Amino acid sequence: MSKVQKIPNLFIVGAAKAGTTSLYHYLKEHPNVYFSPVKEPHHFSSDIIVDEFCTAYRKNTYLDADGYFANQPLEDVQTLFVRNHKQYLSLFDACEQQQIIGECSTSYLYSNVAAKRLFDFNPKAKIVIILRNPVSRTYSHYQMALRYGHTKLSFRKALEKDMHHADKGWGKSELFLELSQYAAQVQRYFDVFPSAQIKVLLLDDLKNDGQAVMNELYEFLEISSIAVDAETRFNEAVLPKYKGLNSFIARTGIREAVKKVFSDSVTGKLKNVFYQHGNLQKLSADDKRLLVTLLKDDVDELSVLLKRDLSFWLA
Repeated sequence: MSKVQKIPNLFIVGAAKAGTTSLYHYLKEHPNVYFSPVKEPHHFSSDIIVDEFCTAYRKNTYLDADGYFANQPLEDVQTLFVRNHKQYLSLFDACEQQQIIGECSTSYLYSNVAAKRLFDFNPKAKIVIILRNPVSRTYSHYQMALRYGHTKLSFRKALEKDMHHADKGWGKSELFLELSQYAAQVQRYFDVFPSAQIKVLLLDDLKNDGQAVMNELYEFLEISSIAVDAETRFNEAVLPKYKGLNSFIARTGIREAVKKVFSDSVTGKLKNVFYQHGNLQKLSADDKRLLVTLLKDDVDELSVLLKRDLSFWLA
């Protein structure tokens, strides 16, 4: 008898730098939840063209899908753009009796086509969207860009450069502002999925009372509640101590080569040499005012859509 193909019925769709990794790890602890070994397979955001990625993004992103699937069992990786549908389905072959089968691709919120493609794939799937104060998300994204050597400019200069980028897109430009403008992106999901299948969470709430948010999420997924260590944060920001050197390392692909050659303990020590984890530079008052001005209309529109006052994001 052939094995019944397991397909995902849970999609955490973003936003980027808004707590998706923490949510993924908390849910992964549940015995009735199975997640793809590739946290972000990006399969349904087919309007994102891998061949158009800029050099810096390509150097810092694992793109060899065929090489990944050639090795069994599949290892856990953060990101891979899985375009082959058979390969994508194989990400869930190891699922046993878990009720919830999921993946967590942040590009699905930004993508113009992912919501409709997800619905066509599994119209009964549940969608979880986690959003972060767009002002702090934008600045956190900038800190990530610094970390990966995508920029060595000041925040204001990097923002202005990205706003005027001639060829914007995922993997082609940073999309600092675009990924913080949630209203139209969230609306795409409400346009195709029944509202009862969509759960919108705020990172603010997850930080304030993580267990309560997780209990709410367990109820939405119709699984039992378990205790989680919601104090643990994942994928937190670190900044390079030497911006120019860090940018060179990123552009040349040395970072990825080091990961392949050295053990986790060695790479961990190297991170402590090159990156600072505490006392990170804060967003200036002037830059915050600029972001509030640029994002206010979208926050107002999202407040109406979600029927929740989000003006505290702009305070």
